[in-house]
Amino acid sequence: MKVAIVNNHKEKTLSVVKKLKLLLKETDIQLNQLQPDIVITVGGDGTLLNAFHQYYQIVDRISFVGIHTGHLGFYTDWRDYQLEELVDALVHSTPESVSYPLLELDVTDDEGKKSYLALNEATIKRMSQTLKADIHIKNEFFESFRGDGVCVATPTGSTAYSKSLGGAVLHPRLKALQLTEIASINNRIYRTLSSPIVIAPDEWITIYPESQDDYVVTLDSHELRHRRVSRLDYRIAKSQINFAKFRHTHFWSRVEDAFIAQKNNNEQF
Repeated sequence: MKVAIVNNHKEKTLSVVKKLKLLLKETDIQLNQLQPDIVITVGGDGTLLNAFHQYYQIVDRISFVGIHTGHLGFYTDWRDYQLEELVDALVHSTPESVSYPLLELDVTDDEGKKSYLALNEATIKRMSQTLKADIHIKNEFFESFRGDGVCVATPTGSTAYSKSLGGAVLHPRLKALQLTEIASINNRIYRTLSSPIVIAPDEWITIYPESQDDYVVTLDSHELRHRRVSRLDYRIAKSQINFAKFRHTHFWSRVEDAFIAQKNNNEQF
């Protein structure tokens, strides 16, 4: 087995990575940053996002394992004090492979069309003025949008930026995309649905922004440098991200822990 390690550079994380490498040296597992079978991330969900974009070209051939050095995240199953248990599982256990949908984004500008993959979401915004765009679903006109921007998220991304915009939390196994509006304008002249919508697996979203050159297109935490964007196509990608699961953590337990975190009944409110 070949393993790559991707980490942030916080002091606690670097200490965990040092110990992890020492433990791996005592096994037959090889460290290989270029052609791994498994990518182990150490940090948080943001670190795993960065690892995904680092290895997106071979995402179908690898699996991810996340170690969190803070609170348990949505992409991380292991804590920093469980390294021995994780290495033992890598050596002696066959993990369950769990796959989640990815977002494919095609951006058309003056230079042609380029394709990208996102794990969480992709957005288009206009920073200084109102974004004006026509939105189509499966080649059928849906609405004329006026506002700050539009976000299209995967099910795993539904707990991130999309949720802060009022989007629903979707189970990550659903093959669906969710569109949420960012500060839409609604009056007697301009009307939008003003509600998140969930797109079926065989549908896609196309956005035609009014011809301008000051749009900001984002892909997860990355900003894409495009000028004169004329069209954006969002669909569920053929590729999926694979996680090597050695133990089960209930998704809704993660949601409760992240957003509700109810106190123990014996605690004082």
